[in-house]
Order: sequence, then structure tokens, then C-alpha cells
Amino acid sequence: MRTTPAATTTVGTTRPPAPAASAAATSTTGALAAWPKATGEVSSSTTTKVSGTFDGGLRRYRGVGDGGQGESQPAMFEVANGGTVQNVIIGTPAGDGIHCLGTCTLRNVWWEDVGEDAATFKGTSAAQTMTIDGGGARHAADKVFQHNGPGTMVIRNFQVEDFGKLYRSCGNCKAQYQRAVVIQNVTVTAPGKTLAGINSNYGDTATLSGITIVGDTKKKISICDRYEGNDVGDEPVKLGTGADGTYCRYSPSDLTYR
Repeated sequence: MRTTPAATTTVGTTRPPAPAASAAATSTTGALAAWPKATGEVSSSTTTKVSGTFDGGLRRYRGVGDGGQGESQPAMFEVANGGTVQNVIIGTPAGDGIHCLGTCTLRNVWWEDVGEDAATFKGTSAAQTMTIDGGGARHAADKVFQHNGPGTMVIRNFQVEDFGKLYRSCGNCKAQYQRAVVIQNVTVTAPGKTLAGINSNYGDTATLSGITIVGDTKKKISICDRYEGNDVGDEPVKLGTGADGTYCRYSPSDLTYR
């Protein structure tokens, strides 16, 4: 999605400010952590540009955009190719969340109330990867993670609740690409609509494993939906849903309901 230009603050590598910064990380046993309490709050109406590693010390960052679903809102953070944002709580408003311009890592990032999107992958090369490792997102009226550029998105050790789509490969961007998503060790709490939406006509793939779904006894949450994407801005046509071994890759043993 196109973003309205905004004032920016540029930061490079930051030193972790306190031991509390890693307190909410995923445990070595694989259990997902409890939602962390903010150690402080930073309010900013400008986009923070990150190169290197930015460690937020589990402070809450907010102040960009209006907290709604309006398109083209600026991001709270813009991460350069090779950058990392870690130990951050994203409050509201936070505009379009985090933009990754290439390979990036979002580690132990928590979105309390998703606005337009939690994060968008805007890479430029099929070799680039956006990795979301740990953390969680709540209250996403539409998408949590949006994939606009080429490359692969990895979502692992994550938790999501009350959401529309956990992942969506852009269905009607002006420039379209083959994209891939890998979703591993994710806990999903209803209500929610879809874990992955991909464009099979462009060769997209979604590979899922270790998925735990809580509170969805009627199995209303779709695991993987296939669409016919386009590059002219039309609403994508849904082609099918469920595992097919080619585009939507998972088996019943990859899903646990409780």
C-alpha cells in the first residue's frame, strides 16, 4: 500500500536498556510468553527509521496515525534492509505499524491494538526474508501482516487473537510477485477469520506447522485461502480454501484445537 510521506526520526543500533527487555521472550521450551507490561511509554507523531538493531526495552510506542483502518497511513517504524526491531510494544494509534524495506527481523514485538496493519513487508528481492519471531497481536479488524514485495515472510513463536487475517499476500498491488509465507508454532485465539491468504495464480505458497487454535470449537477460522490476485486494483476472487499440497501446505497433524 502507498504510504503518505511523514516526518521521520532516524536511529541506528541501540544498546538494550535493561534486563527487563528480554523478560517476555519465548521460553527455551517453546511455550509462548504472557503479554508483557510496558516499562514506559514513548509518544511520537513521526516515523522512526531504523538501521541496525533497535531495542525498545519493552516500552510502548504510539502516536502515529489515527488508530483506524484508513489506507496510506505512515508507519510507526520503518526498518532498512538488514535491520532488527526488538522488545517493543506497539500501542495505539500507530498508523501502519512497521514497514520492512528488505530483509528484517521483528523479535518480541507486541501489538496491543492493530491499526491499518501490524507490519508490512515491502522488500525488493525474492531473496529477502522478513522474520517475525515471538511477540503477539490483538484486535486486528483486518490484516495483521501484509506482504507487498517479493520474498518470504516467516511468522514463528507468535500469538494472535481477535483478528481478520494473520497473513495476506497483496491481492491487488500494482506490482505483483510470487511470495511465500512460513507459519510455525503460532497460537491463535478466536475470534478470527483466516490464517493465510495467498494468490495461487502467482505461485504463492503458505506452509504451516505447529498451529494451536483456541476457542474455535466449530472450526470457523480458515487455515489457508487461495485467491486469484491481480495488478489492476480489483477485489481478488477467492478460488478455494484448505490444504491442497501445492499452494496451501499443511496436514491435519499440524493443527491442534483446544
